[in-house]
Order: sequence, then structure tokens, then C-alpha cells
Amino acid sequence: MASIAHDLLPAEASLPTDRQRLFLLFFTGTLVDLVVLGLYADLASSKVHVDTFTTMLCAAILMQILLKATIVLEHRVLARFKGKTGAAWTGLKYFTAWLILFGSKFVILEALSMAFGEKVHFSGAFHGIVWLILVAFSMVIAEELFVRLYRRLA
Repeated sequence: MASIAHDLLPAEASLPTDRQRLFLLFFTGTLVDLVVLGLYADLASSKVHVDTFTTMLCAAILMQILLKATIVLEHRVLARFKGKTGAAWTGLKYFTAWLILFGSKFVILEALSMAFGEKVHFSGAFHGIVWLILVAFSMVIAEELFVRLYRRLA
């Protein structure tokens, strides 16, 4: 197995830069999101509608950007709670995290609506927000599984 990997690698390989790692993070995240969105559009087409592959790719890119921005925002806001102790602070911290993560789905839904109109549409309970949450949650879980698999290869 080692010789196969050796044969596939370039003769000279250097460690990736931070910019290369960030690109790889977004690239693989977008591909994972594309697959997840495509599966939902295929398997739950009455609830998740995307009109073309090109639209699906653009939607996956937009969702990747917005999901990553949500995580950055959550971490920055929660950093303000560092060093705070007590049940009230802990409760406020978890409520704030939930509010950011849940509220961001409405922002994502509106961004998709503004960018693609009826080309990307979630329907069902609460104007499709439940299906959007399922898709976004699935994307995050799939990305995490992909990262864990990647790390185990080391």
C-alpha cells in the first residue's frame, strides 16, 4: 500500500501553507455540502428542490461560506464568556450559542432565496426552515466525519 501512495505523490512534496490548508478546507467542505444537498434534492425532492446542478454547486458554495461564517461568529461571541463561572453564565453561554446557530438558518434561508429565488426551495414545516436545518445539520455532520477520517489517515 505504501508503494502505491508513493507512486501517486509528486517527486517533491512540501508542507502546505495556511492559505493552502484554508483552500482545501473550503474546497472539500463545498464538495461535501454539494453531495449532501444533492442527496436531499434527490431523496426528498418534495421538500428540497434545486433546479440544476450548476445552481446546486453555487448554493453549496454559498451555504459553505455562511456556515463557516456562523461558526466563526459563534466562537468569537462565546470567547467573551471565557472565565465566566456560575450557572447563569453557563446558561447564557449555551443560549447564546443556540441563538446564533438556530438564527443563522433563517439568514441562510433568506440568502438562498435572494440569490436563487425559486431555483433553490425548501418547503414543509415553518416555510421550509425544518428541512433547511436538516440539510445544514447533515452538512456539518458529514464534514466532521470527513475530517475525522482524514485525521485517522495520519
